[in-house]
Amino acid sequence: MRLTPTLCLSLCASLFGAQPNVVLIMSDDMGWADPACYGSKQNATPNIDQLAQEGMRFTSFYATQAVCTSSRCALLAGCYPNRLGLGGVALPPKSKTGLSTTEESLATLLRKAGYHTGIVGKWHLGDNPKFLPPAHGFDESLVLPYSNDMWPNGYVPGDVTKNYPPLPWLVDGVEFGTVKDWTDMDALTTVQGFRAVRFIRQNAGKGKPFFLYLATSMPHTPLGASKEFKGKGASPYVDTMADIDDKTGAVLAALRETGVEKNTMVIFTSDNGPWLNFGRHAGSAGPFREGKGTTWEGGVRVPFIIRWPGVVPAGQVTAALAGNLDILPTLVEACGAAKPVLPIDGLSFLSAAKGTSKKARDNFAYYYGDKLEAVRVGKWKLHLPHTYRSYENLVPAAVDGKPSAYKQGKVEWALYDLEADEGERHDVSATQPQVVAELKAFAEAERKRMDEAKRPVGRVGN
Repeated sequence: MRLTPTLCLSLCASLFGAQPNVVLIMSDDMGWADPACYGSKQNATPNIDQLAQEGMRFTSFYATQAVCTSSRCALLAGCYPNRLGLGGVALPPKSKTGLSTTEESLATLLRKAGYHTGIVGKWHLGDNPKFLPPAHGFDESLVLPYSNDMWPNGYVPGDVTKNYPPLPWLVDGVEFGTVKDWTDMDALTTVQGFRAVRFIRQNAGKGKPFFLYLATSMPHTPLGASKEFKGKGASPYVDTMADIDDKTGAVLAALRETGVEKNTMVIFTSDNGPWLNFGRHAGSAGPFREGKGTTWEGGVRVPFIIRWPGVVPAGQVTAALAGNLDILPTLVEACGAAKPVLPIDGLSFLSAAKGTSKKARDNFAYYYGDKLEAVRVGKWKLHLPHTYRSYENLVPAAVDGKPSAYKQGKVEWALYDLEADEGERHDVSATQPQVVAELKAFAEAERKRMDEAKRPVGRVGN
C-alpha cells in the first residue's frame, strides 16, 4: 500500500481523533474595543462574550494590514499581502488583479485534507471568475465580491453616486441578484447569518469535517441592521453590532443543535480596526491610537477569540503576539492538513491557544502597501518615518453617516514600550538607543527578506 499524503492524513485522524470542524467568523471594520468582552460599554454582545468565556481571548492579535483586501489575503494565504502583490488595497469592481491561483489558500489545503468547505459573506480578493471562491478551494459560496460601499447608493439614503456598478450576490461564482436598495442593505447580516446556519445544518455529521468561513459585510459602512435591532440602540453602530452578535449566536446554536459543538473550533475576529471618520457609524479602538488604514495599534490590533472544547482552555486570556497571517498554519496543524508548498510568513500559534505556551511569534512587521512603517519585537515597537491618515481631532461630517475628511499625520523614528504605553504616546527612543539599533537592524533584515520573497500578483489574462 502506497502512503499518499491524503492517506497519511486519514490515518492520523483515526489514530488521534476526528478532525475538528472549523467555523471562522471575520467581521469587517470592527474595532478592538467593540465587543463587550474587550471593554465596550455601549455594545451588548452576549454571544461573542460567551465564546470568550468558553474559549481563549487574545489581547495582542493583529490584522496583517489595515485594509480589506490585504487583510483577507493574509488570512487565506498565510502571507504578508505585499509578498503576493496585494498590499494596501481594497480591490474595486472589475479589478484586473486578485489572489493568484498559484497560492494554496486555507480552503484549498483543508479541502485536500478531506474537508467540505464553504464561504458566506464578503470575498474581496478579486471579482474576476479566475479569482473567486470556487477557484480557491471553496465547495460552496454565497458572497459579495467586494465591500458593501462599492454600490451606486452612497453612504446614506439619497446620497446617490455613479461610481460603482450594482452590488451583486454571487452563488458559486455566478451572479444571483443584487443588493439594490437600503432594505437589502439592512438585510445583509440576516442573509449571511441564515446561509451560514444552513451550511452547518446541511454538513454537520455527514461523515466528513467542514470548514465554514463567515465574513460578515458589517459593520463596514454603510451600516445596516435588521428590523429587530434597527433604531433600538444608542447609535446605528450599536444596532449593527447587536445584529452581528445575534447571528453569531445563531451559528453557535446550530453547532449545538446538530451535535457537533464539542468537535468544532470557532474563531471570531475582525479584518482591521475601525473606520473612525464615520463618527457614530464607526467602532472603537479603545486605548489604541488611530484606526483603519494606519499602522498604529488602533489600525491593526483586532479582537480574536478561539473556542475548541477540550483543547483550548475555557475563560483564558493571553497576551501572546499573533496575527491573521498565522491562522492558516495554525489550522493546518490543528486539522492535520498538509502545509502549503510555497513559503509563507505565518507561524502556528496552536500551542499558545492550547495554553501550553505563553508565546506565539516573537516579532511582527507592520506594512502598509509595500512600505514597512513599523516593527515590533517583544514589547518594543519602532515606527519608521512615514506619513499616515489621521483621525485625531476630526471635524464631524455635516450629514450623519457620511465620512469626515482625514487629516494627515507624520511620524519620524519613534520607539514605544507597548506594555507601559499601549496608546503609543510616549516616544522613548532617546533613552533606549540600544533597543532602537536592534529594531532598526531587524527592520532592515525584514525589508531585505520581503524584497527577495515576492511572488507575482494574480492578473486577468495570465
